[in-house]
Amino acid sequence: MGMAVGGPAGGPKADINMTPMIDVLLVLIIIFMVITPLTPKGLEALVPQPPPPNQQPQQSDQRTVVIVINKDKSLMINQEPTDEAKLGSRLEEIFKTRAERVVFVKGDPDLEFQSVARAIDIAHGAGIDKVGLMTAKVEAGQ
Repeated sequence: MGMAVGGPAGGPKADINMTPMIDVLLVLIIIFMVITPLTPKGLEALVPQPPPPNQQPQQSDQRTVVIVINKDKSLMINQEPTDEAKLGSRLEEIFKTRAERVVFVKGDPDLEFQSVARAIDIAHGAGIDKVGLMTAKVEAGQ
């Protein structure tokens, strides 16, 4: 057994050894394959869809529950004033007889998202399955 250390004239070879580079690339591929499913995802939200243009707008659907957060951080559930401490129990009371657990959150445009996220978290804690976000643009389309 021998080892080739040179070309036909016995000099050094100028070939690159590809094995270490392939090993490094395979390790990087495995790392990215493991990390990719762990990347954080954003907040899943539902946005209410406007009615079709040829359909008459309904007055107020009593089944729709909207949590409104005003600029002064006061809360209202369907125009009924409430506070953050009572929000969870009030939502549980509203949804205890309903099969579909969907609520929409409408925050003031000048409000920090922290207050909206807190209301969403309380709603999830009260057993709400889906929480949608209402914006001024969506509300104007209705």
